[in-house]
Amino acid sequence: MKRILVFLSSFALFIVLQSDAWSQVKWVVGGNMGISIGTGGGATSAGLHIGPMGEVLFGKGPAVGSEFSINTQAGTPIEWANYFKYYFQVSGSSIKPYADAGFGLYFYTGGPYFDIRFGGGAAFPIAKNLYIPAELQLGPVFVTGSTGFIILIRSGIRYDI
Repeated sequence: MKRILVFLSSFALFIVLQSDAWSQVKWVVGGNMGISIGTGGGATSAGLHIGPMGEVLFGKGPAVGSEFSINTQAGTPIEWANYFKYYFQVSGSSIKPYADAGFGLYFYTGGPYFDIRFGGGAAFPIAKNLYIPAELQLGPVFVTGSTGFIILIRSGIRYDI
C-alpha cells in the first residue's frame, strides 16, 4: 500500500511540475522512407520501407506517435506502429536527437504479428518547422512458432504544425 501511495504521489508531483510543458502541444506530420531488413525462419530479406507518420509533441521532450508503413520484402509486410518518443534538449544546437520505443502490428501472410521496436535518431532542420530525420529502428517480430527481427535504416521528412 505504501508503494502505491509513493508512486501516486510522485506521479502527481511530476504532473504538477510539468503542467507548463504539457500545455504546449504541437503536432508533427511527415513520412518515412528507407531500407528494411527482416530476418526469421532461417532467411533474411531486405526491401524498401515507406509510409506516413504523425506525432503529438508535449512541450519540448515527450511525444506519442503512430505510423503506417509498407515494406517490399516477400509477402509485402504492412506495419502499423505506435511509439513513445523523447526529444533530448541540446543547448546551442538546432539538431533534435531523440530515442523512442513502442509496439506495433505486422500484417502479412499467416496473420497479424506483434512487434516491439526500439530506436533513435536525430532531426536536422532545413527550414522553419521542417526537418529531415536520420534514424535506426530495430526489434523482434513475434511470428507463429518463432521470432523474427526487423532493422529499419531510414530518413524522411517532418513538419511541425
